[in-house]
Amino acid sequence: MKQIGVGILGFGTVGAGVADGLLKHRDVMAKRLDVDIVLKKIADLDITTDRGIQVPAGILTTDAAATIADPEIQIIVETIGGTGIAKKFVLDALNAKKCVVTANKKLLAEYGKEIFDTAKANGVDIYFGASVGGGIPIIRVLREGLAGNDIESIHGILNGTCNYILTRMENEGLPFDVVLKDAQKLGYAEANPSLDIDGFDTAHKACILAALAFGFQPSVDQVQVEGIRNLAGEDVKYAADFGYRIKLLAVVARQGDEVEVGVHPTLVPFTHMLSNVNDAFNAAMVKGDMSDYTMYYGRGAGRAPTASTVVGDIGDIARNLAHGETRYTRGAPNYAEGTIRLRAAGDIASKFYIRFLVEDKAGAFGTIASILGQHGVSLDAASQKAGSVGNQPVPVVVLTHKAKAGDLEAALKEIQATGVIGAEPVALRVL
Repeated sequence: MKQIGVGILGFGTVGAGVADGLLKHRDVMAKRLDVDIVLKKIADLDITTDRGIQVPAGILTTDAAATIADPEIQIIVETIGGTGIAKKFVLDALNAKKCVVTANKKLLAEYGKEIFDTAKANGVDIYFGASVGGGIPIIRVLREGLAGNDIESIHGILNGTCNYILTRMENEGLPFDVVLKDAQKLGYAEANPSLDIDGFDTAHKACILAALAFGFQPSVDQVQVEGIRNLAGEDVKYAADFGYRIKLLAVVARQGDEVEVGVHPTLVPFTHMLSNVNDAFNAAMVKGDMSDYTMYYGRGAGRAPTASTVVGDIGDIARNLAHGETRYTRGAPNYAEGTIRLRAAGDIASKFYIRFLVEDKAGAFGTIASILGQHGVSLDAASQKAGSVGNQPVPVVVLTHKAKAGDLEAALKEIQATGVIGAEPVALRVL
């Protein structure tokens, strides 16, 4: 049986999980794949802290360069994260004609084309199944299972931290700040949670999905990204009154030569499957021209789920190498330069939820409705909420029919200038 050596760069949460999986499941993987996958080295600056697993003597090292250069290692696993030294090591490994497995969404979202081009130039594989959705095989689905489809859209709940916060805000009526602190205590949120709660973690994943589905990968700074940091508890409640649940949703969809890529807190109907993805779970719903809608659900983060996908990628590459082949063209995006462009944010059409604080003035709401209509935004439903006292502004919530985001933005600016509302309106998309 052919033996394939593996070197892991980074011995943090995911790296330790990958090492644990390779050591525990070496025999069962050998039986399933007909190849003996051997963990040869683990490189990290800190090789003394207890990670909760036992590794054989001589495996731990602080020399990543030597690990990459080791002739007994054919697969390098990058679990460092970020776009600094991790990028250098990945490119060094590919240029050394080593196959690479990574879960680094930020790296692939920002430098994907350079990395995939380097892999292609060297005739080696790069697999990245855990970069989106942790333990959910959404990358494999797009690469293989739905390869015969023209993908029309992907809607995803891709950040467990945000989904946990939103679930508790709805179920327990708690404010955002309180639930965030609990999420940090439980380890769901980092001490600095900005990447998650401001939507950029989800945006990195959305960019990778766009590359796989459409061969088009915008840079993250081109994508419209809204997080949940400023989401008010009353909007969670009011959405529920209309039969919706708010989720932080990634949307990747194609219309002709334009691709919509965005991340927004979005009202999802109670009857929709994505509405029932709760707590720290993730899900992705894909629409193909032949498959129609399919949905993939599971844990989107954590040591074991993420490591499971990484180990699966290692197994795929090891089996390829054992049979003397690489599968680069199957595993990476097929970039279609010059033929597809990012859809302008203002041109994206959606239904909207809008909350106004309407001044206690005769004809105030009529003014609002008139201005919306002048900009092509028609109302589907409206509800005045209790809570105002005396002459204080009255909360009024409306749902619109489908309208362009740019038209709504122009209407809201004009409404604010009239003085009939007491604060900046809140506008959220509706799925």
